[in-house]
Amino acid sequence: MASVAALESLLAAQTLWHAGRTAAIAADGEPTGYAGLDALLPQRGWPRRALTELLLPADGIGELSLLLPTLSRFTQAGATVVLVAPPYLPYAPAWQAAGVDLMHLEVIDVATPRDALWAFEQCLRSGACAAVVGWPLQADASALRRLQVAADSGACLGFALRDRAHVDNPSPAALRLAYDRDGEGAGIWRVRKCRGGSVPAQAFVPILR
Repeated sequence: MASVAALESLLAAQTLWHAGRTAAIAADGEPTGYAGLDALLPQRGWPRRALTELLLPADGIGELSLLLPTLSRFTQAGATVVLVAPPYLPYAPAWQAAGVDLMHLEVIDVATPRDALWAFEQCLRSGACAAVVGWPLQADASALRRLQVAADSGACLGFALRDRAHVDNPSPAALRLAYDRDGEGAGIWRVRKCRGGSVPAQAFVPILR
């Protein structure tokens, strides 16, 4: 009877998955800075202690604009944000204009994709960062799983910016957003996976707040 009671306790606390029941996910995500995007996501923001993938057809299509409200809020509060192996040198005046406190922004430049993946994982796991943004070029499912575990261990928001060619591949990331175009050619983001709820049919049009 004691084991039955213990199991019921776990189920009541929603810490154990079991078939036929969906665990409730609290709406306690980190606000994205975009009310429309928050409304689409089950946790009403970026999932905490988790990896989010942004799947892109090319660099520079507005992916950083999607993150800047959150990154600026973190740095203004004195928390550390890290960029790991960005494809281009960040333009400091533009980041400042977006509200990022450069005193709390770190950029890690590494020589190889393998080193970048290692640095990404270590920063996520460290517990010293509020958010880590990485551009992993060589990340299979196993590597992404390590990043997800590291983000959870370090209580950190992880953002992996990857090629849209991976959109149909399975991923352990808690949230996946893919950049697309609507019928008029405007840029939109579609949720391809979200932990704790059904994937919304509606796309997000990135008009700031």
